[in-house]
Formats: sequence, structure tokens, C-alpha cells
Amino acid sequence: MKLDEELKLRLQFLCRVIKKEANYLQETDARLFAQPLNVKDLQRIAEDALLAERLDAFVSRFGRLQDTLADKFLPALLDAVAEARGAATENLDRAEKLGWLESTDDWLVMRKLRNQMVHEYIEDLVILCDSLKAGHSFVKTLVKTANQFIFQADRRIAASLK
Repeated sequence: MKLDEELKLRLQFLCRVIKKEANYLQETDARLFAQPLNVKDLQRIAEDALLAERLDAFVSRFGRLQDTLADKFLPALLDAVAEARGAATENLDRAEKLGWLESTDDWLVMRKLRNQMVHEYIEDLVILCDSLKAGHSFVKTLVKTANQFIFQADRRIAASLK
């Protein structure tokens, strides 16, 4: 299928952005979780600017990668394969059926985690700690999804150049 120039450029742009976002998330994840994270560590946020910055970076990068993948990249990929777009959950279900996403249910769990990390931040350190640890456990899934989306976009772009 021949891609129109605008969609091709959009996919190329999104590939570049996603590569950066996934890399930044992995770097922050490695620094934040170099040692096991616990509630005691989080109690030091007010005094430990480096920890506070790492927490902010992790939460921001986790959410940003999720948002970019689901809200921007997935709709563009669906356009590239002439699939109808729907609501976010419908798009995720379609991506799962196409083999681009392991599990819509996991994605929704990650979304809930993102919201917990943002909204529970500093107020309830037990919930925050649990959410951060769960988010950490999903980083590989997010990166795998990012790589799958990039692979799919690259395939469509290469095919349209022939």
C-alpha cells in the first residue's frame, strides 16, 4: 500500500520521537531502580533533590511514552494499514489483534498506574511506592511495544517506497 507523503513523514517523525522517549525512560528507570526502592527512600523526597528529580522524570517519561504510543503513533499506524480508527480502547484491541501489542488489559493497567503515580504523588507513599515498582515492571513491555510500532511503521514506509 502506498502511503501518502504526509502520513509517511508523520510515521518517520513518530519513530524518531518514540526511540528517544523509550531510551530516556530506560535510562531513568535504570537510575531510579539501581537499588530496590522502598517507602523509606520515598520519605526522603523533600531532602533528596536527586531522588525527587528521578521520580518526576520516571513518572513523566512513563506517561509520555504511553501517551505518544497510544494517542499518536497507534492511530497513524492504523491509518497506514487502512484500518478504521475508533476510541482508544478499540484501537488498542485492534493493535492486540494485529500482534502489535501484547495485551490491551496490561495497557489499561499501565494507564491506571500512570494515573496513580501522578495523582497519589507524595500524598500516600505506600501507594506511590507500589505504583512505581509496578511501573518499573512494565517498562520492558512499553519498550517492546514501542519497538513493535517502529518495526511496523518502518515496514510500511519501506513498502511504500517500492
